[in-house]
Amino acid sequence: MSENYRVMFAGLANDTQSSDAQTKLATKLNASPNKVAAFFENKPLFAACSKDKALKQAKLLASFGIKSKLQPINTGTSANISDDAALQRDERIFNALDYITSSLIRIEEKLDDLEQRLPAVDEQPSVADEGDWQNDDLLLDEELNTPIKKHNNALLYSLIAMVILLLIVLGLSFAFPDLFAFLDS
Repeated sequence: MSENYRVMFAGLANDTQSSDAQTKLATKLNASPNKVAAFFENKPLFAACSKDKALKQAKLLASFGIKSKLQPINTGTSANISDDAALQRDERIFNALDYITSSLIRIEEKLDDLEQRLPAVDEQPSVADEGDWQNDDLLLDEELNTPIKKHNNALLYSLIAMVILLLIVLGLSFAFPDLFAFLDS
């Protein structure tokens, strides 16, 4: 088993103030002051790493007047820690999925309520939908709101009058065939 080490707080140098060391360390590491303050209460500041890297971290802390010690961590122990972390992660994922599922159910219920409130609309297939591919040929050059032009209806009225007159003559020829006998000769 390979061993990893974690740098832990051991104390301060004689000429170092706790608040000064915390602010300098937080600035250097770009870490939150709360995390650095937790390090001074024997909480880990760095993740477990190899011995060389842990020694470099201890040297960095010593440059700020912070005494530290290396705590060996077996990979078997870290496996237990990672198992716990995996269980917690899985639990958070299940909680998130449960929340999403319940939200979807609420949304579906609200949609059902809205559908019941809306009046039922009969959907009939329109004839225009069947011939959408032919709409390109039916473009109108004029606007549909233009006023209708008045045409001279004299020709129309004269044609109607002539048809009526011919129908009357035809009716009379059937009713009185002797009346139009002079036309046969």
